[in-house]
Amino acid sequence: MSATGSRLAVFSDREFLALSGTAFARAQAYSTILIALALYADAYHTTGVVEGLFGTAFALAQLVIVLPLGRLVDTHNAKRFLLVGLLLNVATFVGFVLVTNAADVIFVRVLQGVAASLLWITGSSVVGEISPDGERGRWLGSYNQVGAFSSFAGDVAGGFLLYAVGTTVTFAVLSLVTLLAFVLVYAFLRDDPGGQASAAESGGVETFRRLLARPMVNSLVAFRFAFSVGKMSVIVFLPIYARTRFGISAFAIGLLLAGGKLLKAALQGWMGDLTDRLGNEQYFVLSGALAYALGTALVPFAAPAQAALPSVSIGGFGHAVDVGGAFVTMFVAFGIIGVADSVRLPASMALFVSEGERLGSVASAMSLRSIAWKLGQVAGPTLVGAIAQGYGMRAAFWTAAGFIVAASGAFLLVYRFGYRVTGAEPVGAD
Repeated sequence: MSATGSRLAVFSDREFLALSGTAFARAQAYSTILIALALYADAYHTTGVVEGLFGTAFALAQLVIVLPLGRLVDTHNAKRFLLVGLLLNVATFVGFVLVTNAADVIFVRVLQGVAASLLWITGSSVVGEISPDGERGRWLGSYNQVGAFSSFAGDVAGGFLLYAVGTTVTFAVLSLVTLLAFVLVYAFLRDDPGGQASAAESGGVETFRRLLARPMVNSLVAFRFAFSVGKMSVIVFLPIYARTRFGISAFAIGLLLAGGKLLKAALQGWMGDLTDRLGNEQYFVLSGALAYALGTALVPFAAPAQAALPSVSIGGFGHAVDVGGAFVTMFVAFGIIGVADSVRLPASMALFVSEGERLGSVASAMSLRSIAWKLGQVAGPTLVGAIAQGYGMRAAFWTAAGFIVAASGAFLLVYRFGYRVTGAEPVGAD
């Protein structure tokens, strides 16, 4: 059933609904766990390097699995990978309930990285494969919009649950949501929704070489490597900074992050439609990245704002949240980041899917997209954590912003140089 008309029409497709369930479960868990990491960092009195390892362990697991996973998804039944990924997510929740020290947290983050890769690579590849002709931007944008809304829900509901009832009940609720997604995929998604390519055609070294020979893929890979160093440092350290530097509660951290996530959820489907209409996706990628750097650079101003602005207590339903200058500054900064991601993500994904389709290996293209991200994600949090430990959080966040600006420059240079050398037609320039 083709989802035509308004953006909401895609949800009338049962397969899209099932795939959206995996995005919802994955993103809600991811956001809630990031807030829980701030609580673990506070409870175990971790250093900046150890806090960086919370992010690096997650990324390293994904780096190891992403290439073989792309090949397997292209050549086997993708539905089974989604089902296994959902069950591994439940195992992750059990692990977080049982942790007793920072080393345990790092180990469970490895398991979470494997589960998240199974859901993200497989889900986004299948959405790209089964979307109707001329509606890929809408489907991918709406799919990401579900993830963004779920991430918002994880910030608000997950933050409140961690604040009000603790980790055990919180992770039990996440398990129930994930098991519901499992039922939807099992019942509604067709068998073998991707997997049309042969093993000889998909995911081998030659396939990746052919993808990297495309100037657009080259520029996107260079961009995502540098951009991920900055972005993942923000994702890992912003909640930790709010908790350990300003004592902001789990519920307030969730609200802080929710503003940006809500903007990302509200705008991303519309931005997917806009990229379908206007083309020139590379400029959406570039402008979104520069806006992300601006939001990142604003985060360190939370400290002077905390001293300059009075704190206000906002209460309701038996709970109160202290809102001061630091909260307001980080709320605004993360709001800018949310808008930036809504501009960048649909265009970036559409470009990778289009390039992968040219070689009949969409999942392999998405794997290459992911591995470029993971290389920076592995190094970024530990590097920025070491900078935070030695020079303070201001230097850490400004370093992250610098990596994002460098990523934008690398994207533009590699893109223009690549097409000048090859004489190829830029796929985004329609």
